[in-house]
Amino acid sequence: MDEEEMIIAKTGEYHDFIPKLKGKKVIIRLVSGAQPITGTIEAYNPYEIHLQTTKGQILVFKHAIATIEIVAEPKIQVR
Repeated sequence: MDEEEMIIAKTGEYHDFIPKLKGKKVIIRLVSGAQPITGTIEAYNPYEIHLQTTKGQILVFKHAIATIEIVAEPKIQVR
């Protein structure tokens, strides 16, 4: 069992949300009301989420997060 799996096992089913988002593009809104952060979730632990944005890597503390929204990727239609 790797470190991430141990964290998931310790925290229970409630925290299955963030592991499903790893590698996906999201918008994170902060409780402070600051500008939303858009990026791809690269890693996480019980206290932090690491995002890759267009401006570089950002570390966001989970206690500062108000909402996490998945960015829907446009569906390409082949004609």
